[in-house]
Amino acid sequence: MNKEKIWKSYLREEIDAAFLYRILGEKTVNEAMKDTYLRLAVVEDQHAEAWKNLLAQQQVHVRKATPSARAKILAKLSGVFGTEFLRQIMLREESSEVKSYLGLYNSSTDQATRKIALSLARDSAQHAGQLTDLMGGGNEPWHSTGSGDLLRNVVYGFNDGLTANFGLIAGIIGAQAAPHIILITGIAGTIADALSMASSGYLAAVSEKEVYEHEKSMEADEIKHMPELETEELALIYEAKGIRKEEAQQLAKKIMKDPELALEEKVREELGITERSLSPFKEAWITGSATAIGAIIPVLPFFFLQGASAIWTAFAIAMIAHFAVGAARSFFTGRSIFRSGFDMFVVGMGIAVAGYFIGELITRFL
Repeated sequence: MNKEKIWKSYLREEIDAAFLYRILGEKTVNEAMKDTYLRLAVVEDQHAEAWKNLLAQQQVHVRKATPSARAKILAKLSGVFGTEFLRQIMLREESSEVKSYLGLYNSSTDQATRKIALSLARDSAQHAGQLTDLMGGGNEPWHSTGSGDLLRNVVYGFNDGLTANFGLIAGIIGAQAAPHIILITGIAGTIADALSMASSGYLAAVSEKEVYEHEKSMEADEIKHMPELETEELALIYEAKGIRKEEAQQLAKKIMKDPELALEEKVREELGITERSLSPFKEAWITGSATAIGAIIPVLPFFFLQGASAIWTAFAIAMIAHFAVGAARSFFTGRSIFRSGFDMFVVGMGIAVAGYFIGELITRFL
């Protein structure tokens, strides 16, 4: 990709960020938070202008900048899933930009690009920190990907069920099995996939909860047996957030007088972890249900149709679903909707072809 295309992609990201921060500001009741989002939007506007100026200096024509389709869809989804959903997306975007801009700074030989990239990396890091503070604290979120939110589980569970069962059915079709065998296999595959993903979601949630409890227990012991050291550490954390040394020390001492409050503060501020509200059983139910819905899609035509019409209908709706789930994944990866959808479409096509020929080969040797 040439540098003009890279600059245009960053310009689009900044325009989208400004648009989405304004959406957050419009939907937020808390005046302090609203003000923060609107100020972040203004900074993103300035970032966009920096890229526009750089492109203009290189005499690269840029069409009127408007939010992308992906940004508009995210804005609509925030009306369904709430501002917390969009705030999580923006935190992930800002965290990703820190890495991306630092990578651009280190890899580029163009001094103008390096100057802008370094400045924007610093701003993105500051924005990520502000969002993290609004969400309850944590440390440098660009060092972790974040996982486990509701929509993410739904999308990836749906994707797993669709892909796995589609390949299974393609193999059975390749083996030239009778229609009722295809239907039975598809239903069995749906149930197996759903139970497998549900159990995986349950165990992952249990493990995460156990890790949280273990870390919290260790921190409680440290507060109990080393209160002076823990007070000093908490004060240093507050200093790093911009609080003056004397005020940070006073605040740390005040918090340490309440052991429960001190424990919560240390776990959140020092370890950067919070207890998840989603229970293991709910996690299992959500993931398993999403997987089942995805897995049943290529099976549905065989309930109503037979022969070639059932096969081609199953193939068509499965490929459309692959494109749709790929597009949905772009909300978490930051890639364009079409590119992510097309990549998943190609994956689905490859799975169908591979499954079909494997099924056909097996019948030749049996």
